[in-house]
Amino acid sequence: MPPRPPLFSDGYHHGDLRNALLKAARKLLEERGPSSLALREIARRVGVSAPSAYHHFPNLDAIAVALAEQGAAEMAERLTALPSGNKSKLLRIGEAYVAFARANPALYRLMFGEGFPIASRSGQAVRDLRQKARDTIKSALAHRVPQADLSIAGLFLWSVVHGLALLVIDGQINPEEDADDIVLRVLQLSGKALARPRG
Repeated sequence: MPPRPPLFSDGYHHGDLRNALLKAARKLLEERGPSSLALREIARRVGVSAPSAYHHFPNLDAIAVALAEQGAAEMAERLTALPSGNKSKLLRIGEAYVAFARANPALYRLMFGEGFPIASRSGQAVRDLRQKARDTIKSALAHRVPQADLSIAGLFLWSVVHGLALLVIDGQINPEEDADDIVLRVLQLSGKALARPRG
């Protein structure tokens, strides 16, 4: 009997099964959300046996961590490779952060622990990359706030963009309003709040 062709449309090259599994897992993740991830279904989509998948990912947590690492790396890259323009760096970083979440809603949720809390030692890379995103936000605040307040100001803005991203991808923004405009106005207001003199 000839071998069954891979069900995953792009297939994979010999020796590249790990990447094919990750690609299939990410597609499944965006189709159905973090709770839908299952190694057997991922293996079926690639066209290999479950034991073949377990050779690369011993359990579901391992593939969840790998996906979260992939997403965190992509987000960190997006926050550092900002488009040029007349807006401040702070605004461009905030818009890029929310735009990443909007483009990858299920992956974004997974990165922050939905379904698979990234709390084990194997999730350290994810935490490091999330910290890199926070540090990027802090760097845009260096000229706006005193050095002593920089860490808490960075946490404040991270809270703003993270909460805003979740509100947008959860459909909590009025669909009759321009989501891009709302994101911009919230970020502008946050910037003004940080710039206010303390009295």
